[in-house]
Amino acid sequence: MASWWAPLLKVGFTLSYVVLAPVVGPLADAGPKGRLMAWMNGLKIIGALALLGGLHPVLAFTVVGLGAAAYAPAKYGLVTELVQPAQLVTANGWLEVSVVSAVLLGTGLGGVLVSGPWLGWTGGLEASIVAVLGLYGLAAALNFGVPDSGARYAPAAIHPMALTRDFLAANRTLWRDLEGGLSLAVTTLLWGVGATLQFVVLRWATEVLGLTLDRAAYLQAAVAVGVIVGAAAAGRWLHLAKARRMLGLGVVLGLTLPLVACVSDVALATLLLALTGAVSGLLVVPLNALLQHRGCQLLSAGRSIAVQGYNENASILLMLAVYTGLLALQVPVAVMMWGLGLGVAAAMTGLMLRDRSRRKR
Repeated sequence: MASWWAPLLKVGFTLSYVVLAPVVGPLADAGPKGRLMAWMNGLKIIGALALLGGLHPVLAFTVVGLGAAAYAPAKYGLVTELVQPAQLVTANGWLEVSVVSAVLLGTGLGGVLVSGPWLGWTGGLEASIVAVLGLYGLAAALNFGVPDSGARYAPAAIHPMALTRDFLAANRTLWRDLEGGLSLAVTTLLWGVGATLQFVVLRWATEVLGLTLDRAAYLQAAVAVGVIVGAAAAGRWLHLAKARRMLGLGVVLGLTLPLVACVSDVALATLLLALTGAVSGLLVVPLNALLQHRGCQLLSAGRSIAVQGYNENASILLMLAVYTGLLALQVPVAVMMWGLGLGVAAAMTGLMLRDRSRRKR
């Protein structure tokens, strides 16, 4: 399989968040969010069954992405409805820890299952998909037990043009807000960087460190473990009022990537990547909580998360497109890491200076 296929699968999954953004926000606000989450897990089951039945992987991932795109505003919107603002950072810390832990567990379990054979299949892919179907089914059953927050919103117009106008107005509102726009800019940047970094780290580990693909995946795991530690620390010790104070960590995050590119020792590289993940967790969790808080105040729970998802996943698509183009141009991976890191440091410095300037007016 060509190296650009992996980013393409990510694109198929992510595209739904961007295309469906005007719809999924009002959909999440239309009724009890736990029930919608259950139905969206059902849609993910359909996508997994389609993959098992031989549908092209990009199309199957797109179907799963449809379910995920509508699931996210319901899940994160429910948090803002159930949790007081003072507890939002703690709640987001636990969410980040659980999500990244699930990714680690899923990656490990997938590796075991794919190595097969299992359940009489000669290969492990079918067994892996069956396991995914079981997990989606369990998640859907648990979703039906999620309590209703009782929050209700005015019904939205269902005409596509009206939905689009409403979404564009919501997007402008959040970007123009002093705190909402700042936190949205940071999370949008970091989501794009994080998605690209997954592929860059794998390529760097195999080409520069000479690791096999399975051993290179341990470096990705080091980043994830760092995120868990940073997110847990943020949830334990940081508060919503201190979210802006964490912006300097974005500069630190950017400057660690060129350091990693200069390393040839696996142990040191693992340590630096874990540090990168920890800094990311410390930065994202409080700013994500701030964004949810302002979004719920300015818009509604579901609409604000839909705007956030649109921008963050559009950033992923853009940065993956750039990464794929750089692959086609055969740009050395070390150059990519330097460019990515310095770009993040410069962008975060610019956001900090802009924030200070706006607050002095």
